[in-house]
Amino acid sequence: MKYKELIDKMTLEEKASLMSGKDFWQTQEIGHLGINNIFLADGPHGIRKQAAAADHLGLNASIPATCFPTAAAVANSWNEALGEKVGKYLGEEAVSQKVNVLLGPGVNMKRNPLCGRNFEYFSEDPYLAGKMAAGYIRGIQSNGISACVKHFCVNNQEERRMAIDTIVDERTLREIYLTAFEIAVKEGNTKSVMSSYNMLNGTYTNENKFLMQQILREEWGYNGCVITDWGGSNDRIEGLLAGNELEMPTTAGETNQYIIQAIKNGIIKEEVLDTCVDRLLNLIFSTEETFKTPIEDFDSEMHHKVAQEVAEESIVLLKNNDNILPLRHGMKVAVIGDFAKEARYQGAGSSIVNPTSLDNTLDCIKSFGIETIGFEVGYNRYGKRSSSMISKACALAKKAEAVLLYIGLDEVSEVEGLDRQNMKLPKNQIELLNALYQVNPNIVVVLSCGSVIEMPWITKVKGLVHAYLSGQAGAKAILRILTGEVNPSGKLAETYPICYEDTSSCHNFPGKEVSVEYREALFIGYRYFDTAKVDVLFPFGYGLSYTTFEYSDLQVTKDAVTFKLTNTGKHAGMEISQLYVGCNSKEIFRANKELKGFAKTLVNPGETKTVTILFDDKTFRYFNIKSKRWEIETADYQIMIGASSIDIKLTDNIYIEGTNAPLPYDKERLPSYFSGKAENVSASEFESLLGYKAPKTTWDRKKPLGYNDTIAQCQYAKGAFARFAYHVLVFAYWFLKKIGKRKIANIIMMSVYHQPFRGIARLTGGIMNMPMLDGVLMIVNGHFFKGLRHVFSERKKMLRAGMR
Repeated sequence: MKYKELIDKMTLEEKASLMSGKDFWQTQEIGHLGINNIFLADGPHGIRKQAAAADHLGLNASIPATCFPTAAAVANSWNEALGEKVGKYLGEEAVSQKVNVLLGPGVNMKRNPLCGRNFEYFSEDPYLAGKMAAGYIRGIQSNGISACVKHFCVNNQEERRMAIDTIVDERTLREIYLTAFEIAVKEGNTKSVMSSYNMLNGTYTNENKFLMQQILREEWGYNGCVITDWGGSNDRIEGLLAGNELEMPTTAGETNQYIIQAIKNGIIKEEVLDTCVDRLLNLIFSTEETFKTPIEDFDSEMHHKVAQEVAEESIVLLKNNDNILPLRHGMKVAVIGDFAKEARYQGAGSSIVNPTSLDNTLDCIKSFGIETIGFEVGYNRYGKRSSSMISKACALAKKAEAVLLYIGLDEVSEVEGLDRQNMKLPKNQIELLNALYQVNPNIVVVLSCGSVIEMPWITKVKGLVHAYLSGQAGAKAILRILTGEVNPSGKLAETYPICYEDTSSCHNFPGKEVSVEYREALFIGYRYFDTAKVDVLFPFGYGLSYTTFEYSDLQVTKDAVTFKLTNTGKHAGMEISQLYVGCNSKEIFRANKELKGFAKTLVNPGETKTVTILFDDKTFRYFNIKSKRWEIETADYQIMIGASSIDIKLTDNIYIEGTNAPLPYDKERLPSYFSGKAENVSASEFESLLGYKAPKTTWDRKKPLGYNDTIAQCQYAKGAFARFAYHVLVFAYWFLKKIGKRKIANIIMMSVYHQPFRGIARLTGGIMNMPMLDGVLMIVNGHFFKGLRHVFSERKKMLRAGMR
């Protein structure tokens, strides 16, 4: 241990006190030993250090910070160096605000387009997500503080996220859901990891020794600190045994006592606690070093310019019929859409940033040589129909040479804690677009949203610029793309299906009751669409440019591929070249192709550059469930260089001598997986893949409700008071939505409805403890007066103990 001498000076009580927070965002200190508290803050795309009372929902404003584009946007840059640059500037701002641990980046896979937090995640592909995350982490930690990669792991839905049991086979877990974390740990060298809320195959992730000890610590060699998600601790002793050091937020000392008693009773050895304390001390002391020198304020103007640069490289041009873009100088343009007046530039929930400034399209547009003939709102931001708004917009559009239409998803549609209900744009926006098309077909849509949407209306637009959620400087970045000052170079980090029903996980998302089954296994995103030959709207890796590129002269060696890339157009541009690998053997089921490398190259008109993409330890591997190791199959492999997952420009084959592991599967029992058509796998076939019978997916409505049951389950509680409270909650949600208070309605769902009962104790900072919660559960389970007496009795005990 690094700090053994210091730990030996601590009492058992002092050691235990370090294992949970001092308050909502700070760790505990031990002043007489020189151990200071450290500050943790949200910050995947901007620092959220709250000036007022702390909360986890983004209700209270935070200290101003630069709002960079979200991860879903920056992933479209396919530029690790740009990710590192974002991280560097995020880290600078964290240091200026005296934040030791920045809670991000998030690398969970985009298993399903409706996950409410997809705007915070990079990709449907683990290799791309991992590489981008590693860049962020290196940049953040170059400032001496810690990044905290999250949420470890398989946290791919928001509904019931604190209680859901994710059922996934080990190969899929390893290849799809852990690879990004592996890259973040090994290449990013993250100093901290955040465990997720959910269970993995029956065990909460922060208590899962297979996950936390065998994979994270032993296989990956991680020796940093593991931090719970806020309120994400279930059994504190099991979490400690698994190596989950820091529980956040504070429990007012309640769980510290659990640790002390467990050691005194011989349930755990004190050496286990010492090891956890040692890792936490390393996080504290290593991040404190940077604060020993005078702290300077960051240059907000320069950081704003960087945010603009990042947005410019992350915006994706999806359609450009008749070369309507870039807009001609002096072109008469009508600007329509509420998002032009009030930008949609970030997500909602714990990642809300209070921006240092915010560019406005209507203020900026005149400086770009565009002759704007006027602006109309066109639609109500939150979906209410208005024929008068449409009429005014159409009247303006008639007078224009082209229409710039700013549309997308509103702030309460994409939010932490809730999943989206569908993949559609609001009806009033589509109604507006259809009306505009009747009077002016020269429509350029600027789309702002952080996740995939359906586009049945796409035939009615000539140009489509997808800005994603492009941060506080996004408005100017979009205009630079529209006018050609910047040549678009972003490419999609996720596939756009034609409709939601085309996705492989649509039959198994979200898990509504006990568990969610990942029956589609490896086949998410382009791995499914390409293998099952399902048509898509826009493929993974797709994006247009104002120039053209030609690929030639592919050379494949045992270590790398090289090829030539020529700019055959009239403008300098950056091209994202993608390396895909497919195994020609059919003995083990696989996707037709998998991303194994990429390069972003700036090429001038007429210039040819040689591009090299190296192979690495992930190029040919697969996880073998029989040998329980990463293996390589002896086979011919197809090497593909593409401009997207379906636009393959160059191909070759290479023979690879494998590791001669035993074949892991019986083909006869897994027909859906060997065909790749894994969109509607039967329960029996999924269990053949798992190797065991899947647990029951539905609640046992006869059992009394317990700590890990949710408030939503009060609908069938034995206690009449609990059932009444449930119906009041449901009515309040419906009523608030009806009167347009969708943000408050969402908060009810995310912070109350789907909250497990233990969260009441874990997230109230000691106002309610677990013995008091026992009384609440008595009430819920039909013992109203007994439960009420128990609550008050335990409350008095707690207050008396606090006065000593």
